[in-house]
Amino acid sequence: MNKAIRSLYAALLLLIAPMAIGGEVTVAVASNFIKPIEAVAPAFTKVTGHRVRISTGSTGKFYAQIQRGAPFDVFLSADEARPARLEDEGFAVSGSRFIYAIGRLVLWQAETHRDIQPDALRFADGGRVAVANPVTAPYGTAAAAAIEKLGLTAALAPRLVQGENIGQTFQFVATGNAAYGFVAWSQVSQNGTLIRGSGWLVPANMHPPIRQAATLLTRGADNPAARAFVAFLKSDAARQIIRQHGYDTE
Repeated sequence: MNKAIRSLYAALLLLIAPMAIGGEVTVAVASNFIKPIEAVAPAFTKVTGHRVRISTGSTGKFYAQIQRGAPFDVFLSADEARPARLEDEGFAVSGSRFIYAIGRLVLWQAETHRDIQPDALRFADGGRVAVANPVTAPYGTAAAAAIEKLGLTAALAPRLVQGENIGQTFQFVATGNAAYGFVAWSQVSQNGTLIRGSGWLVPANMHPPIRQAATLLTRGADNPAARAFVAFLKSDAARQIIRQHGYDTE
């Protein structure tokens, strides 16, 4: 092997080595974002060689866990407020926060080919209605606002069943434990089209905007995989995946 070939071989090894070894980033992900993150993660790994360890749950619970030292590098929240608080409290890297997705809320029923209108919720025989916990889940906050806007707060109070997060709320409806549910549009759509059950897309002016912020946590500040993941989440490739799963992006 001559010197030129050896130099080329050594250069190729330097390029391949980081991909082969890679690093790992642990990401706390709001449960509404399960489907998109399952598509974003392998795309990120393919480009960078870094692995993604995903933990999903409610935004409020993740916020409390991060304050207690939970081992997460990046936080993908379902709201803006908690990542901002984490930065103020020193648990997230100052200036790292950005909006990665803007969510929509839908009144959903598991049965297909039915015309859903919110007036159906006024009748007591309409069955139980699932919402996410408004204290810990931003989609629950949005659902509560929409219900109030519809003038149904008092009427629905005895029939509400509350999920810990939007994932559990969806399961209540999917399994028949609730007749209706206010869930994330991303859970039931693909490329802007409803793909399961029946739904009424709640007008965006009926609830506070569901602006979902991501932030680099202090634990991940010196982790190259964490910084690479945050950068990838801002890329056109990631934004395209996110939009395909029912979200808007900035």
